[in-house]
Amino acid sequence: MIRVLFLVTIVISNLQAQTSAAVNKKFLALGDSYTIGESVEEKDRWPEQLAKALKEDGKNIARPRIIGVTGWRTDQLKKAIEEAHLKNEYGLVSLLIGVNNQYQKKSAESYAPEFEELLQQAITLAEGKKENVFVVSIPDYGFTPFGQSRQTEISKAIDQFNDTNRSITERMGVRYVYITDLTREGLKNPEYVAGDGLHPSGKMYARWVERIVKSLNGDSQQR
Repeated sequence: MIRVLFLVTIVISNLQAQTSAAVNKKFLALGDSYTIGESVEEKDRWPEQLAKALKEDGKNIARPRIIGVTGWRTDQLKKAIEEAHLKNEYGLVSLLIGVNNQYQKKSAESYAPEFEELLQQAITLAEGKKENVFVVSIPDYGFTPFGQSRQTEISKAIDQFNDTNRSITERMGVRYVYITDLTREGLKNPEYVAGDGLHPSGKMYARWVERIVKSLNGDSQQR
């Protein structure tokens, strides 16, 4: 009788484990125009490409829920997250924000506390687990037709903002994925820029995804 109960317990435990493994982890992508993939098709957005790549890699991940609007600064994203009344149930949360703070002439110093608050929100939404969160660096739009005339100025400012968000991210023990160098290939490789002459193309986002997947699999990212 004891042996039968023991075997039944094992079977139930195995079934529970299988059921748990079959449930897709929820993916929340927080950001702005880069996260919603301005000027590219939905399938070419990097969160969509990432979910597909992780699925193909054997990971159970749902299609992303994206909270992002073109033109959003850190304060606007924070307000949107609060208004969405999200549950702390996400197995993967990404954060990419700051380009509009820079574009609208906000300082990296004023950006810092707002970014840190957003990152803490991301951790909370990721079931309180830092390992479920990653930050993506801000792309450099100076290497697009839109920003080319001010490339030096833009690149310097983007570096300052990325130095800020990277420092905060690493201090908080969260994964950081640096993709800014890839976006600096936009002028010599026009196929990496979307039709609007400003945002990344699906091909560029695919390169981001390669780095993100490597990072999620434990490969370190070097700047």
